[in-house]
Amino acid sequence: MIDLTTEMAELWAALGPGRGHRGRVVLFVSALAGEGTSTVAREYARLAAVRARRPVWLIDADLLQQDQMSAIGGDPERFGQLGRPAHASPDGSSFFAITPPLVGKDGQPVAPARLLTARPALGGRLWVTRFNQEVLRSGQRAEAIDDGRYWDALRGHAETVVIDAPSADRSDLALILAPLADVTVLVVAGQATEAAAPVALRDEIEAVGGNIAGVVVNRSTYRAPPLLRRLTA
Repeated sequence: MIDLTTEMAELWAALGPGRGHRGRVVLFVSALAGEGTSTVAREYARLAAVRARRPVWLIDADLLQQDQMSAIGGDPERFGQLGRPAHASPDGSSFFAITPPLVGKDGQPVAPARLLTARPALGGRLWVTRFNQEVLRSGQRAEAIDDGRYWDALRGHAETVVIDAPSADRSDLALILAPLADVTVLVVAGQATEAAAPVALRDEIEAVGGNIAGVVVNRSTYRAPPLLRRLTA
């Protein structure tokens, strides 16, 4: 594993924490699968949590592939032991909807927020979420929604909220959530040589009202193509 501490420290210095009692929401996304977005988001969340005065939340927004909690739980030397699970929504809101709606054994609708749990790491300084996708039934799917209530609620409880979004070639979730986040950071793998995909994603995010803060290169030997250099954090 490549140590990204220096890159994350530089990005943290550029972005900074939230102001006052309002936390900052930072979305990480790549144009293509396999660029290492989850690793970058996790390392940024860890560094932010170490430096934070209030908790940092890492939202695993890839609703089909939930890997963050397993990765953090499997690395106790860096993240400590995971604590007990708790509700991941301060007010019962959620950033996704279930279609068709999930119904409990009593015949009543189940709020989507009940499917999202969080566990503390780093002694409570970092919280990581997990979407309980195994409770979905055949034909049901979870999709991000254009509703800022969940993020506004978390801003009051966290210094930084880190969103680990699935790559744009797998899901349009980042385009839905980018306008609701404070900033978006693009992740580009070090071995990449073609700038067309991340440039296109940058333009799409800006077109829907997202704020691109920079680019994180996931290899130290990589040099960003000219079209991306102006965005490099």
